[in-house]
Amino acid sequence: MSRGKRYNYEGQQLNIKKVAALVLALAIIITILVTIIKGIVSNSQNKVDEKAVTNGYFTVFTGNKWGVINSKGNKVIDPIYDSMVIVPDYTKPLFFVQTNVDQEKETFEAKAINEKSEQQFTEYSKVELFQNKNADGSIYFDSSAIKVMKDGKYGMINFEGKVLLPCEYEDVRPVSRIKNSFITVKDGKLGLVDQSGNTIVENKYKEISALTNKYEDGYILKDDSEKYGVVNYSKKMILECKYNEIKHVTGSGYYVVKDNDGLAIIDANGKVTTRDFDAVQSINSGNAIIEKGGKLGVITVNGDKKVDAKYNAMTYLFEGNYSATLDGKTSIIDANDKTKLSGYKSVTYFSDEGFIKAEKEDGTADLIGTDFEVKVNGLVSEINTKKSYIKVRKDDTYKYYNFKLEEKTIQEVLPANTLFLKKENGKYGYVNKNGKVAVEIQFEDAKEQNDFGYSAVKKNGKWGVIDSTGKMVVDFKYTLENNTVIDFIGNYHLAPDLNAYYYTDVEE
Repeated sequence: MSRGKRYNYEGQQLNIKKVAALVLALAIIITILVTIIKGIVSNSQNKVDEKAVTNGYFTVFTGNKWGVINSKGNKVIDPIYDSMVIVPDYTKPLFFVQTNVDQEKETFEAKAINEKSEQQFTEYSKVELFQNKNADGSIYFDSSAIKVMKDGKYGMINFEGKVLLPCEYEDVRPVSRIKNSFITVKDGKLGLVDQSGNTIVENKYKEISALTNKYEDGYILKDDSEKYGVVNYSKKMILECKYNEIKHVTGSGYYVVKDNDGLAIIDANGKVTTRDFDAVQSINSGNAIIEKGGKLGVITVNGDKKVDAKYNAMTYLFEGNYSATLDGKTSIIDANDKTKLSGYKSVTYFSDEGFIKAEKEDGTADLIGTDFEVKVNGLVSEINTKKSYIKVRKDDTYKYYNFKLEEKTIQEVLPANTLFLKKENGKYGYVNKNGKVAVEIQFEDAKEQNDFGYSAVKKNGKWGVIDSTGKMVVDFKYTLENNTVIDFIGNYHLAPDLNAYYYTDVEE
């Protein structure tokens, strides 16, 4: 039976030289292919892409003049102005040149220009920015509305020129240390509007102030009878104007007022719940931190004692828990005075982020979850609420955590970056997204890449800057000894005065 075709090699001889040459050629080809593939892979791993950057606008001071640059460091408004050019919203090409500046009164007028230096809103005789203060006292310019004048009266427009409030008021000004709220003056009486120009209260009051530093908590009003009341942001009158004073404290639907019998905690119906205190610091979760005899403790809003008034300082944290300081040491306690953790220099609760930072005397800090478990310890160098990460120095290296206090890689917390700071043997450099060294580890100090793709680097006591690909943009020439924040956009560094917030090429 046939088992298939059979080949007969008899009489044929194998050419050993030809076979050896063929094997050698194949080996060379394979080596070349492997080298090419490795090169492609290596180049891919070491590649640094240019960072995608959203266009923005920033005040610049150069050549003793003021102008505007964009987020690439290019000039948008030539520096030709003697007074500062203000950029109230860095995402919008609308800028304000100051005129009639009064440093003593902290007032000025302005003209608005676009990116082509064309004057805007010329139908108004005056155009002004609303200047306000944050809770910490720092100055900012409102980016939701503009104050304008026509026929001797004031009103409000938005940044596109839409009328929010007609020009029929003697004055319009922001409520101090609070956003989204503006006081109007008509016939000598005060009223209140929101950022869209909607009326919250009519013009019939002598004084208006924010109840707390949150507009959502409402406002204190004083009428012609010299009595005080409270209105909320939804225009509802919570307390009628019948009190001698209303303290800037609220919580859980309770308020602190002064009537003919002295201080009292009252509910939203005006019913007095307790007077057993000298002062009230805060009200939360049905309890109040009160002062009595110069010390702080906790009572219920009905006056029942929870924590003896024995502490030098107290702050509400969350869910009936407090930081309490006694004899220079701060502890975390609950509403029954039970200690959860102790021995700290200070304790801060980040309410929006949901964790506790407890600082120690040695400069390090414990990062603590709401379960009071210490998750991280080290030198906290940055808490970035915008990008939701915490940067901690541990054992001469930096580690990164999310707000759940879970450790993350730098690439995970800064996914938009192209270069990532790396410290090794006391020197700094940068790696790419694959963790490969992209900028040699050689600097004595360096900063993380900023939103615009620039990284500040220091060598021989001088600062320079590299771009998002690692290319040197500004050589090492700035000492920046007066700067608390080191940051660059192109050729310009952030100025020392953070309240003014501008970039410059001048060593200040």
